[in-house]
Amino acid sequence: MKIEIWSDVACPFCYIGKRKIEKAIEKFPQKDKIEIEWKSFLLNPDQVTQPTKSSQEYLAEVKGWSLEQTKEITANVANMAAQEGLEYHLDKTVVANTKKAHRLLHLAKTVGKGDEMKESLLKAYFTDSVNIDDNVALLSLAKEIGLEDNAVTEVLNSDKFENEVDQDIYESRQLGVRGVPFFVLDRKFGISGAQPDEVFDQTLEKAWNEFAKSNPVLEMSKGEGEACDVDGNKC
Repeated sequence: MKIEIWSDVACPFCYIGKRKIEKAIEKFPQKDKIEIEWKSFLLNPDQVTQPTKSSQEYLAEVKGWSLEQTKEITANVANMAAQEGLEYHLDKTVVANTKKAHRLLHLAKTVGKGDEMKESLLKAYFTDSVNIDDNVALLSLAKEIGLEDNAVTEVLNSDKFENEVDQDIYESRQLGVRGVPFFVLDRKFGISGAQPDEVFDQTLEKAWNEFAKSNPVLEMSKGEGEACDVDGNKC
């Protein structure tokens, strides 16, 4: 069963939501039959990268908050992240456009490393204060998970996978996604935001029960009896 997750790299609740769905899947009896696909979503497509400005300073400006108010709000978010075992440094995160990172994510998906790339990008942004719109930084992150230098460089120096990013965004609009993270389970059930753990547990179970009705899974008994096989043995 597939779970599609729309999220943005610079969304603090998306990293928290990632941990929540991972926890739900880890304790789910059919966890080995669950597939996650990361989908792109741009909260601010026209964001101008500002390496010298932190997210706190940026938020204070665009929201019209005082710096003290901004620090209090971001501290609450950091505390939420800490409850999921995540370390946020929102006073140091770099204001950056995330489209290039999303295109790199699509490259990683072509070689089965989408989840690794997503985790690397989120950690880089929220924990390590990396500029995720910087080619050198992105190349380094990609190399760490085993992506080929030439393939990564081609993506970073072109608009490759831009159509795939745009397609994800189009799909999100068709589904009525207004904010992220947004989780779609088997295209029948949705979870909006980093909700309490029980919401993920219950929705995952409901989705699986519906999925199993049309996709029955054979339960194999232990051991092996006499039988004919496709190679003509035992017959």
